[in-house]
Amino acid sequence: GEVIGCVIYTGTDTRMVMNTNKPRYKFGLVDKEINRLTKLLFVASFVLSMLLVILKGVDGLWYRYFVRFLLIFSYMIPISLRVNLDLGKLAYSWFIQQDKNIPGSIVRTSTIPEELGRIGYILTDKTGTLTQNVMVFKRLKLGAVSYTIENKTKISNLLEEVYKKSGIAANKSQESLVTSTSTKRSIGKNTEAMKVTEAIKALALCHNVTPVLNDSAEIMNEFLSTSDTPKTSVTSLNTTTGSDVLELLPVIAISYQASSPDEIAIVDWTEQIGLTLIHRSLKSMTLKLNSTEQLFDYEILQLFPFTPETKRMGIIVRDENTNEIIFYLKGADTVMQNLVQYNDWLQEESANMAREGLRTLVIAKKQLTQEKYQAFEQNITKARLQTINRSRCVREVIETLECDMELLGVTGVEDKLQLDVRQTLESLHNGGIKIWMLTGDKLETATCIAKSSKLIRRNDDIYIIQQVATREECLQELNIFKRKIGACLVITGDALQICLSFYEKDLMESIIESPSVVVCRCSPTQKAIVVDLLKKYRNKKVRVCAIGDGGNDVSMIQSAHVGIGIVGKEGKSFSSLSCTSF
Repeated sequence: GEVIGCVIYTGTDTRMVMNTNKPRYKFGLVDKEINRLTKLLFVASFVLSMLLVILKGVDGLWYRYFVRFLLIFSYMIPISLRVNLDLGKLAYSWFIQQDKNIPGSIVRTSTIPEELGRIGYILTDKTGTLTQNVMVFKRLKLGAVSYTIENKTKISNLLEEVYKKSGIAANKSQESLVTSTSTKRSIGKNTEAMKVTEAIKALALCHNVTPVLNDSAEIMNEFLSTSDTPKTSVTSLNTTTGSDVLELLPVIAISYQASSPDEIAIVDWTEQIGLTLIHRSLKSMTLKLNSTEQLFDYEILQLFPFTPETKRMGIIVRDENTNEIIFYLKGADTVMQNLVQYNDWLQEESANMAREGLRTLVIAKKQLTQEKYQAFEQNITKARLQTINRSRCVREVIETLECDMELLGVTGVEDKLQLDVRQTLESLHNGGIKIWMLTGDKLETATCIAKSSKLIRRNDDIYIIQQVATREECLQELNIFKRKIGACLVITGDALQICLSFYEKDLMESIIESPSVVVCRCSPTQKAIVVDLLKKYRNKKVRVCAIGDGGNDVSMIQSAHVGIGIVGKEGKSFSSLSCTSF
């Protein structure tokens, strides 16, 4: 028959499932000790029974006496202790779930609660665990100029000024206008306004955010039924045109959905300053200038999603008004600095914002001619039809565009700390528990959050292992760290992997004694490896606890003796315990 479509990367092929191991049953240390003692007592009763039979004399019906002695000594085996302990564990679990100080907590494994008293190490994720995973846009950096949330009015005025001068905002009937050469020159004089406008437009277009029209279905249906012109039903509002959505805006509110909270925060900020995303489909996007109600339609030509390997995402759009084709690209500063034109401020400003605890993204663009885009489209179509090494071929074609990009700006988004997280970490420190933070964020951001959350205390020394490539460099870094007694370690995922390949035992024996450890740029697989190594080299009577909230933390939660998931996220399904916050 005819093949209509093929669904891939689902079920066991999803990234989250492939990052997880087969679930295992977790035994508490008390259970293991009781099992060991029970086996010893059984062997002892067997030996004593045999010894008494030998002393009585092995003649006649000696096996009857053996069974009698075995039954007598069977009272040595504490069967009632096992029953009482199970009842006690059920009581522990019930009390934990009923505790008013930790509302919403759920105990999924009744054999684990007593392990909480033996925890010596806590390994925690950052985003959504120590922080709320509620992103707030804080700063837009354009070279030497910085715009914060307090500058919304100024940015809105600059945005409106550019569109008015270009003659677009004045045209409310949505007719396409050709900007004159003299007008372009006048706009070019105000370089600040142009830079801000280009950056805002890039932020409003380069993302995977979908606007959702929220309000009572009854109100919208009433509006649709009483309107003179036929409209689309409420259930398919996302497939209407931008003009249809504009008519509905007085009775609805727009919210945004995306896989990344960073993108939602950025798009929400562009709405606050005057450029709103009101419609998106697979092939088009519509923006609205709030001050004039003018709509701007864009055709989506290509979309390149974010991946952990590339650490960037891109989109190619065609402006329906000017027919311009623009390639927008945004990503981590570590990869973007090699793709943009020469500048003397990107690296420094990104580091400055990261030291303030902000999550940074670099945004850039490239103007494409019709001929260049057509050539690119042909090449990427051929690459996508390859049956061997398709992903590599597609990546190579995309990389032909990702060069000599025009740098537009750097964004800074803040992820607020959980309530009372500082007091919680301080109490754990005072209880002798060592806390490690494993995160995928960059080094400066992770260090800043560790300090602000009091994971690394004010008087603690910090030693950073960032760039190592050879065995000699690893040995040198380890020797220096060993001499810094009581220092906290901050290490990148790449450096950790290289050090473990050469000096696994020496490294683990050194960092186990460190009061706090921060591993940044850490992959989900590395998180699980760190847990396994800590279990291997720790004191055997000390237990390891892992806390996380997302799919990236599942393998870590499964590997630990005690896994705690934050309720409402993917990690809770694989945890022993779950709670609403850290």
